[in-house]
This record gives sequence, C-alpha cells and structure tokens, in this order.
Amino acid sequence: MEDNQLRRIMVGVILAGLIVMSFFILRPILLSIVMALILAFIFHPLYQWTLCKIKSKNLAAALICFLLILIIILPFWFLTPIVIKQSLKIYVESQQIDFVTPLKTIFPDLLASEEFSAEIGSIISSFITKTTNYLMNTLSNLILNFPTIFLQLLVVFFTFFFALRDQERLTGYIKSLLPFSKEVEKRLFESSKNITVAVIYGQVIIGLIQGVIVGIGFFLFGVPNALFLTLLAALAGIFPIIGTTIIWIPVAIYLLIADNTFQTFGVVVFGLLSSSVDNLLRPIIVSQRTRMHSAIILIGMIGGLFLFGVLGFILGPLIIAYLLIILELYRNKKSPSLFTKEVCK
Repeated sequence: MEDNQLRRIMVGVILAGLIVMSFFILRPILLSIVMALILAFIFHPLYQWTLCKIKSKNLAAALICFLLILIIILPFWFLTPIVIKQSLKIYVESQQIDFVTPLKTIFPDLLASEEFSAEIGSIISSFITKTTNYLMNTLSNLILNFPTIFLQLLVVFFTFFFALRDQERLTGYIKSLLPFSKEVEKRLFESSKNITVAVIYGQVIIGLIQGVIVGIGFFLFGVPNALFLTLLAALAGIFPIIGTTIIWIPVAIYLLIADNTFQTFGVVVFGLLSSSVDNLLRPIIVSQRTRMHSAIILIGMIGGLFLFGVLGFILGPLIIAYLLIILELYRNKKSPSLFTKEVCK
C-alpha cells in the first residue's frame, strides 16, 4: 500500500516537473501556437469546403496554409514601406499643427485664458507625439526583429496546418482529458464554440470590416495618409462601444476646420455606413448563438492588450468567456446569466 502511494507521489512529481519544463520551453512560442489555433478555427469552414472538393486532408490543409501565407506575407511586403512613409509624414505634420486656435473657435469661453489654452495645446501635442512615437517604434521593431518574427510565423504555419488537418483528433484528445460527464462536456464544447464564433466573427471580423469601409471613404475622398488611418480604423473597429468613430470623427473635424467640406461629408457618410454594418452583419453571424455583454468584451480586450499585446484583442475576451462558461456550468441554474445572453433569429 505504501509502495503504491509512493509511486503515485513520484509519478505526480515527475508529471508536474515535466509540465513546468514544457511550459518554459513553449513559453516563447505560446502566443504563436494560440494564434495558429485561432486562425485554424477561422479558416475551418473554408477547409471543410476545400476538403469536400479534393478529398485529401493533406492537400486541403496545404492549400489553405498557402492561402494564409499569401494573406500575411503579401500585404506586409507591399504595404509596410507605405505605412512607414505615411507614419513619418504624420509624425512630422503633428509637430507643426496648431491645435489651440481651432479649439478656441469651438470653445471660446472655455479657452479664454491664454495660460490654460497653452497648457491644453501642450497636452494634445504631447499625446500625439507619444502616440506617433509608439507607432514608429512598433514598426521599427517589426523590421529589426525580422528573424524572430520569421521563426514565430514558421510555428504559426506548421501549427495551423496540423490543427486544420487533425482537428477531430485534437478535439477528441482534449475531451479525453476533461474531468466532466458526457452531458457537461457536450454543453461545454457547444457553449465554447458559440462564444468563440461570437467573439471572433461577431466582434473582430466585423470590426475589421468596419475599419475597411471607413478606409474606403478615406481613399475615395483623398484624405491624406489614408492607408495609415485605415489601419488605425480597422484596429479601433475591433473594440466594442468605441469602434471606428474614434478615428473618423477626429478626421472629419480636421477636414472641416481645414474648409474641406466635400471631404468632410464623404468621411461622415462612410463613417455612418461602417457603424450600420454592425447592425446588419452581427445578427446574421451570431444569430442563435451565445453573446457576451459588450462591456465584458471591452474589458477583456483592454486587459488582454496589456498582457498579451495585439493578440490580446482576441485572447482577452475568449479567456473571460471560457471562465464564464465554466461558472455557468457550475451554477447550473435556469435563470439567465448576468454576462451572456442567447441571441435568437
């Protein structure tokens, strides 16, 4: 009896040690693996359609992987020089813009004091300088850290390929490790799939589409540095509540102050159009699926950004969502949840 107990303790210690060492081995590439799994989830419908056509798992996964490489590499190769050039231009122009005079025109009583006006102008200028410096440093790091980025992308593509091809086996293996009953296991996977679709498609993909629509308005109406502003709009579109308005409204105000009425009108039209896309597409994408409260998604995105970087926009809400799913299964109540709700057609 004592020998069996000693063996269990030894096995537990060895297993815990291996898990810890494996974590430290995988830690540098952990986010790349997670990113690959998220991409595999996004591209899985396309993989299934391709598999139905060519009847070969390896070939279907290879074709989708090649498509992903084109989607990532080609824009990076062609757009990076343009983005760097436009960000430099914005950085230089931001140092020369007079922010106080337009604000005095809009808020004459608030900015009647010259000292207060100068302080406000200094704060705005400092904010824009720090923001543009951060963006420039980010772009510079992408170029300087190219070898590391290449290795991370290599991990993403290989993991993406095998996650696509062996998704059923991977799902079965995860189920075999879970300490839940079959009923709870089924509910857990269904809820996890629904909430993942709601976050990735209903928030991230729609947000990117909204940013692209705003960007089309920037390009059509000749807004300066349109590509750079489009990237910012696409990034801002991912955030619930805030959305693309944080980008196109300041641009419209800038154009209005510069007496570009026609451009202002065009940007406002496309900005409002991007906002209406959310109301049109979201019910289609997340109908009959569980949705998280917008405030929870926003908090998850901001917390995820601080912890994981850009990938935290997706990971943050998903981690909180999975926690809420486990809590709901544990709660096992028929009363509605405080943080999630079912969406019906």
